[in-house]
Amino acid sequence: DMDMRIAADGTWYHQGSPLGRIAMLRLFASVLKREGDEYFLVTPVEKLRIKVDDCPFIATQLEVSGSGSTQVLHFITNTGESVIANAEHAIRVDPGDNGEPHPLLHVRSNLWALIHRNVFYRLVDLAEHRPGVDTTVTGVMSEGEFFPLGSYTRSDLSGT
Repeated sequence: DMDMRIAADGTWYHQGSPLGRIAMLRLFASVLKREGDEYFLVTPVEKLRIKVDDCPFIATQLEVSGSGSTQVLHFITNTGESVIANAEHAIRVDPGDNGEPHPLLHVRSNLWALIHRNVFYRLVDLAEHRPGVDTTVTGVMSEGEFFPLGSYTRSDLSGT
C-alpha cells in the first residue's frame, strides 16, 4: 500500500499533503487502474494500492458542439483528461448516499469521474424529455447516444 488518497473533491494527497504539481498529478493519473473496488498505481515494476474516497476524477469542464442528434459533449477532468461522451464513455446518474443524484462519466477502463455540480447543471439545461407510457425520461445526447439523467411519472408531478 502507498500512503496516497484521492479525496471526494478530487484532491490527491500523498502522506497527508495535497499534490500541488499538476505534472505529477497527471503522471499518477496515467498509471491509475481499478480492480474490483480497489485502486492501484501500476508501473512496469510496481503495483501500489491507494485509497479513493469516491471517484478518482472530477469532470470539471464541459464544451458543447452541435445540437440535437449531432450534439457532442466534451468533458475535461481535473487531471486534464479529455473525454467525449459516447457509446464507449457513458454518462450515468446513480443514486447518492444522501438521496442526491451522483452523476458519473466513464473515463477509461473501469475508471469514472464524478461530474461536478456546475457541469451537471449545464447538462440538465441541455436535457430533453422523452415521454413514455408511464414514465418520462430526461437526458442528453452526445455522438448519437442518449444518456438518461433521471425520470419521473405523472404521479411524481401531481404529488399523488
